[in-house]
Amino acid sequence: MIKTYFIKTLIIYSILIFQLKQIVAQKNYDVDILSAQFHSDRRQALRNIMEENSVAFIISNPERNRSNDVDFQFHQDPDFFYLTGCIEPNSVLLIFKNEILIDGFETNEIIFVQPRDNRSEKWTGKRIGTDGATKTLGIKTAFNNFQFHELAIDFSKYSKIYHPVFYNDYRDNEEDPGDLYSLVKSFNEKTIKYSEKKKSTYFQQMMASLREIKTTEELNLLKKAIQITCNSHLDLMKSLKPDMTEYKAQALIEFGFKFNGSEYVGYPSIVGNAENSCVLHYITNRRKFENNSLLVVDAGAEYHGYTADVTRTLPVNGKFSPEQKSIYDLVLKAQEAGIEACKNGNNFRDPHNAAVEVIKKGLMELKIINQPNEYLNYFFHGTSHYLGLDVHDAGTYGKLKANSVITVEPGIYIAADSPCDKKWWDIGVRIEDDILITENNPVNLSGNLVRKTEEIEKIMLEKK
Repeated sequence: MIKTYFIKTLIIYSILIFQLKQIVAQKNYDVDILSAQFHSDRRQALRNIMEENSVAFIISNPERNRSNDVDFQFHQDPDFFYLTGCIEPNSVLLIFKNEILIDGFETNEIIFVQPRDNRSEKWTGKRIGTDGATKTLGIKTAFNNFQFHELAIDFSKYSKIYHPVFYNDYRDNEEDPGDLYSLVKSFNEKTIKYSEKKKSTYFQQMMASLREIKTTEELNLLKKAIQITCNSHLDLMKSLKPDMTEYKAQALIEFGFKFNGSEYVGYPSIVGNAENSCVLHYITNRRKFENNSLLVVDAGAEYHGYTADVTRTLPVNGKFSPEQKSIYDLVLKAQEAGIEACKNGNNFRDPHNAAVEVIKKGLMELKIINQPNEYLNYFFHGTSHYLGLDVHDAGTYGKLKANSVITVEPGIYIAADSPCDKKWWDIGVRIEDDILITENNPVNLSGNLVRKTEEIEKIMLEKK
């Protein structure tokens, strides 16, 4: 009897501990979410660089159809999310440089959101509505989206009308005046007489200059995305077997993303073995591994909107061949030169140029090329891009600036039938890390994930 009571007590205690951990985890999750104040500050930062007496018109992403009555999972436009925190479709934001008087009240920002609707919310979940837009998002003024057509905004008064580039993939639904197609159509009709004032290029440049420099809050989310990504890459190294397939490797790494709190992948995972290792954006991921071949794994987790971008190249049998090691070590040397060039004030292309010089010399020494410029046969992409709300994030691509994050990802891809010794064929290597530019030396945010051949081989011996 006492024994039974003890066991029951232990079970109840275990359940309580588990529930407490879940509560703590949820609290930690909530702490990670960008605050309304963050988005308000971003709107003010945009306002600060807008011309006097101007207005910005920003739209959410459209919903996109996958097949018949199934849509792709909605993902918010990064600029719209950056300025609002809103993750719903069919929304519009107006930011005014100066306070305006409209319908008897003063404001410098208006958001138009989907109206609350009980029938729709039973299918797709609760909408934020106008109350949530003001109370939760902290935007001063909110209307239902269909009211944009009716609101008397005189665009003739403004010196500049900033807006994003509009695409033609919005679905026309004449029964819904609040869908994105109708909102953009209405904006174009309201501003058709003032086309000389409309500045989409200016808007993109302003957003690029803002998003390039990351705040402390953004860096925290990026670091979390990178941590999740690196841990998942490490788990894959320990689990990889020569008789697997590309899609099983993809499943393993993406499981790690999801299990550790990532909502999405930051981009379609690239998991290419053998000849597929030489295809830059290969995402079919269906091939069975070939023993003695390499596997390029370019995969990053997205966490609360911010995405990592990390690539490692692995020997599927756990051991690099001499030729594979030679190419891998050359790419690693080029990457280290690129990272060293990630200095505040350097030109954006400096890391690429540093990596190129190493690869040119190395390929010549290995007798894979005869002339320096022949390196383009095997390394034909840029070494860096910005990282943030997009995997190829917005930025100015001028001088490197402190608190921006860029990738450094040189590669060598020697496809079959290349004009070199056959022993090099089907060797594709890319190594990619996420680098924080600082006032001093660069910081490799993904540098805790092993990169050297001997380190990778050692980890791969630690099979799960």
